[in-house]
Amino acid sequence: MTISVLTRRADFLAANRGLRNARPGFVLLTRPNDGHGVRYGITVTKKIGNAVVRNRMKRRFRELLRAALPEHGLPDHDHVLIGREGGIERDFAQMGRELGYALEAAREGKGDPARRPRRGNKQKPR
Repeated sequence: MTISVLTRRADFLAANRGLRNARPGFVLLTRPNDGHGVRYGITVTKKIGNAVVRNRMKRRFRELLRAALPEHGLPDHDHVLIGREGGIERDFAQMGRELGYALEAAREGKGDPARRPRRGNKQKPR
Protein backbone atom coordinates (compact mmCIF):
# COMPACT_ATOMS: atom_id res chain seq x y z
CA MET A 1 0.00 0.00 0.00
CA THR A 2 1.43 3.37 -0.98
CA ILE A 3 0.95 6.26 1.39
CA SER A 4 1.31 9.78 0.05
CA VAL A 5 1.19 13.24 1.59
CA LEU A 6 -1.49 15.84 0.99
CA THR A 7 -0.02 19.07 -0.30
CA ARG A 8 -2.90 20.96 -1.94
CA ARG A 9 -5.09 23.26 0.13
CA ALA A 10 -8.17 21.99 -1.72
CA ASP A 11 -7.52 18.47 -0.39
CA PHE A 12 -7.36 19.78 3.19
CA LEU A 13 -10.60 21.73 2.71
CA ALA A 14 -12.29 18.65 1.24
CA ALA A 15 -11.16 16.55 4.22
CA ASN A 16 -12.73 19.14 6.52
CA ARG A 17 -16.13 18.18 5.07
CA GLY A 18 -15.51 14.53 5.98
CA LEU A 19 -15.81 12.53 9.18
CA ARG A 20 -14.39 14.17 12.32
CA ASN A 21 -13.04 12.30 15.37
CA ALA A 22 -11.74 14.52 18.18
CA ARG A 23 -9.32 13.27 20.81
CA PRO A 24 -7.54 15.21 23.58
CA GLY A 25 -4.34 15.82 21.56
CA PHE A 26 -5.68 15.99 18.00
CA VAL A 27 -8.63 15.87 15.64
CA LEU A 28 -8.67 13.22 12.90
CA LEU A 29 -10.51 14.04 9.68
CA THR A 30 -11.19 11.26 7.16
CA ARG A 31 -12.81 11.49 3.75
CA PRO A 32 -12.95 9.22 0.67
CA ASN A 33 -10.66 10.45 -2.10
CA ASP A 34 -11.91 8.70 -5.28
CA GLY A 35 -9.22 6.05 -5.62
CA HIS A 36 -6.08 8.07 -4.83
CA GLY A 37 -4.94 5.57 -2.20
CA VAL A 38 -4.11 6.33 1.41
CA ARG A 39 -3.05 9.93 1.88
CA TYR A 40 -2.36 11.97 5.00
CA GLY A 41 -1.91 15.59 5.97
CA ILE A 42 -0.96 17.40 9.16
CA THR A 43 -2.06 20.83 10.35
CA VAL A 44 -0.88 22.67 13.45
CA THR A 45 -1.99 26.30 13.82
CA LYS A 46 -0.03 29.16 15.31
CA LYS A 47 -2.35 29.10 18.32
CA ILE A 48 -0.47 26.02 19.55
CA GLY A 49 2.91 27.64 20.13
CA ASN A 50 6.05 28.89 18.47
CA ALA A 51 7.66 27.27 15.42
CA VAL A 52 9.77 24.89 17.50
CA VAL A 53 6.71 23.54 19.32
CA ARG A 54 4.64 23.27 16.13
CA ASN A 55 7.40 21.45 14.24
CA ARG A 56 7.91 19.03 17.12
CA MET A 57 4.19 18.28 17.13
CA LYS A 58 4.21 17.73 13.36
CA ARG A 59 7.15 15.32 13.66
CA ARG A 60 5.29 13.34 16.33
CA PHE A 61 2.12 13.23 14.21
CA ARG A 62 4.08 12.15 11.14
CA GLU A 63 5.59 9.24 13.06
CA LEU A 64 2.21 8.23 14.51
CA LEU A 65 0.65 8.20 11.04
CA ARG A 66 3.53 6.27 9.46
CA ALA A 67 3.12 3.58 12.12
CA ALA A 68 -0.69 3.39 12.05
CA LEU A 69 -1.80 3.96 8.45
CA PRO A 70 -0.29 0.88 6.76
CA GLU A 71 -2.34 -1.44 8.99
CA HIS A 72 -5.26 0.65 10.21
CA GLY A 73 -5.67 3.36 7.57
CA LEU A 74 -8.85 3.48 5.53
CA PRO A 75 -8.21 2.48 1.91
CA ASP A 76 -8.74 5.27 -0.66
CA HIS A 77 -9.23 7.89 2.06
CA ASP A 78 -7.54 11.12 3.05
CA HIS A 79 -6.49 11.33 6.72
CA VAL A 80 -5.80 14.77 8.22
CA LEU A 81 -4.51 15.28 11.77
CA ILE A 82 -5.13 18.69 13.31
CA GLY A 83 -3.05 19.47 16.38
CA ARG A 84 -4.78 20.57 19.55
CA GLU A 85 -3.49 22.50 22.51
CA GLY A 86 -2.69 19.52 24.78
CA GLY A 87 -1.05 17.43 22.06
CA ILE A 88 2.53 18.41 22.70
CA GLU A 89 2.56 17.28 26.35
CA ARG A 90 0.65 14.03 25.82
CA ASP A 91 2.43 10.70 26.11
CA PHE A 92 3.44 9.41 22.66
CA ALA A 93 2.18 5.87 23.32
CA GLN A 94 -1.14 7.23 24.58
CA MET A 95 -1.52 9.31 21.42
CA GLY A 96 -0.82 6.20 19.35
CA ARG A 97 -3.63 4.36 21.13
CA GLU A 98 -5.97 7.33 20.66
CA LEU A 99 -5.15 7.42 16.96
CA GLY A 100 -6.01 3.72 16.76
CA TYR A 101 -9.37 4.39 18.44
CA ALA A 102 -10.06 7.31 16.10
CA LEU A 103 -9.20 5.24 13.00
CA GLU A 104 -11.42 2.39 14.22
CA ALA A 105 -14.32 4.78 14.78
CA ALA A 106 -13.79 6.24 11.30
CA ARG A 107 -13.74 2.74 9.81
CA GLU A 108 -17.14 2.11 11.43
CA GLY A 109 -18.45 5.42 10.07
CA LYS A 110 -18.74 6.95 13.52
CA GLY A 111 -17.74 10.52 14.05
CA ASP A 112 -18.34 13.37 16.42
CA PRO A 113 -21.54 15.36 15.98
CA ALA A 114 -21.36 18.25 13.54
CA ARG A 115 -20.11 21.51 14.94
CA ARG A 116 -22.24 24.60 14.80
CA PRO A 117 -21.27 26.92 11.96
CA ARG A 118 -18.83 29.68 12.78
CA ARG A 119 -20.08 33.22 12.86
CA GLY A 120 -18.80 35.46 10.12
CA ASN A 121 -16.40 38.36 10.56
CA LYS A 122 -19.24 40.83 10.35
CA GLN A 123 -18.70 44.06 12.24
CA LYS A 124 -21.48 45.30 14.46
CA PRO A 125 -23.17 48.37 12.99
CA ARG A 126 -22.47 51.56 14.93
